[in-house]
Amino acid sequence: MRLNPSTIATAAASAGLLVTALATSPSAGAATHDPTPSTERSVNVPEMTARWLAQDRGISLTEARDQVAAQPGQTATADTLERSLGSSRSAGSYVDARGMLVVNVKDASAADAVRAKGATPRLVKRSGADLATIEQTVRRVLGTGFVSIGSEPVSNAVKVVVAGSDLAAAKAALADVSGALVRGTTAKVSTQANVYGGQQIEFSGYVCSLGFNARQGSTPVFVTAGHCGEGYQTFRKNGTTLGVTKAYSFPGNDYAYATLSSGWTGIGAVDLYNGTARSVKGSSNAAVGTAICKSGRTTGWTCGYVKAKNQQVNYGNGDVVSGLTLTNTCTEGGDSGGSWMAGSYAQGVTSGGASINGRCLEVYGRENVAYFQPIGEILSAYGLTLTTS
Repeated sequence: MRLNPSTIATAAASAGLLVTALATSPSAGAATHDPTPSTERSVNVPEMTARWLAQDRGISLTEARDQVAAQPGQTATADTLERSLGSSRSAGSYVDARGMLVVNVKDASAADAVRAKGATPRLVKRSGADLATIEQTVRRVLGTGFVSIGSEPVSNAVKVVVAGSDLAAAKAALADVSGALVRGTTAKVSTQANVYGGQQIEFSGYVCSLGFNARQGSTPVFVTAGHCGEGYQTFRKNGTTLGVTKAYSFPGNDYAYATLSSGWTGIGAVDLYNGTARSVKGSSNAAVGTAICKSGRTTGWTCGYVKAKNQQVNYGNGDVVSGLTLTNTCTEGGDSGGSWMAGSYAQGVTSGGASINGRCLEVYGRENVAYFQPIGEILSAYGLTLTTS
């Protein structure tokens, strides 16, 4: 979606996918900028996540702490197993409600390999390669007539979401495609552009959120959503130039990076919207089922779970983005480009989300839908190093 006044005004007034970006902190000499959040060591993102998880799942705080502590190792194990088994012998993985890592496999020897790594194997009907073929078939049949398409490891199927008015036609068109689960929605998806991570950044009369601070060689930069940087935008914060977009990719992908102007210091931390910030230790690609939280200028710090990876999302006007991660976290307009964290590890920047009347779906008793662009692809694409602290 091109960021012009008419589309932004329409998106802000309707339901849509939101993107947030991380904010940089001003230097000591920039007295007119927003107050800088404290980065006290007592601020503990894993503990905050555990408290949310305990409340959401109705488990003890001790159990929740154990599950959160296990997630970085589970993410690494899942990545290792999926790479070694390949798409013909595995079909994704997820952390179940008990906090156990489950890996979908196609044969007994693959199951043995999973057990050897301390994870739980699950024999499934379709391999990752099978699911990829189904996705391609669905896209060929529906063209651009979809909201989102992507495989889900729990159902071992491809979930296809279409507008409610198109549901009957889509089901008929895909009746012979085994493994395609077609669902309708009345929510609309769109990118909505509305500096520590998650703070507001401004451009051309619009606002987004800053994702993460980074460096390109010795040059300080920051990353945000591609649709925020589209057109090589100049970003500002409190009337002062923050940085200038150097490259962006949208549609197809949804990421951008900008240089950080002198007078600003890019901190390796994320705004928790409680007067404090938490240090970023590094980056990872959290497993499906992992508890995850995001920071953004509109909805602040909100949490949910990773629901699926490698999703294709249709924002309309021919703007389709692939490779996104689906979560059930609340995001709203202006959160675009913002920071996603699993514990103390960066995950990505907000691309968009579904909303009704500009509000996240939980307001209407529905499960939230939000998407983020994984951080690893952004860093690799532009040769960036994440700023940590």
